[in-house]
Amino acid sequence: MDELTQLGPRLRAARQHRGWTLDELAGRAGLSPSTLSRLESGKRQASLELLLPLTRQLGIRVDDLLAPQDQDPRVRRTSVTRDGLTIAPLTREASEVRAFKITYHPDAPERPQQVHDGHEWLYVLSGNLRLELGEQTLILGSGEAAEFDTATPHRMRADGAGRAEVISIFNAAGERLHLHTAPDAVG
Repeated sequence: MDELTQLGPRLRAARQHRGWTLDELAGRAGLSPSTLSRLESGKRQASLELLLPLTRQLGIRVDDLLAPQDQDPRVRRTSVTRDGLTIAPLTREASEVRAFKITYHPDAPERPQQVHDGHEWLYVLSGNLRLELGEQTLILGSGEAAEFDTATPHRMRADGAGRAEVISIFNAAGERLHLHTAPDAVG
């Protein structure tokens, strides 16, 4: 089991991060120092019975001691083109913060302004983006960024005859409204 190969060194690192000796952690967890030493060196097989008191004392989860199953950091999600947008996910689906490269095509249907919980940040990679925030209209060009509270009614689209490529970051509620709602269903 490859997941267990780093358990001992990670346990040792967590103990040392707290500044505790083998004796201190073993005493707190109700284990002998020799049992803890053998766990850290990989000479003793780990069991939940041994790990639970140790992780409780260290303030970590058992999962924190295991090697992550997905060690490939690349994001492998498919781009989607619809409603005048090409949306390329840049973060994993389970990420708390969602990042996307969005291409706004000039022939996209006009969407109504949207409101949702959260905050949004965007950066224009190329082209010009029309950003409407309430009654205010801004034209952002390549290299410009904007950050705003999404409780303010807002919408974005390409400005002019060319497309606008933007990096957008928002929370899950923002993703649902901006990327998964049909233009005529948003209120």
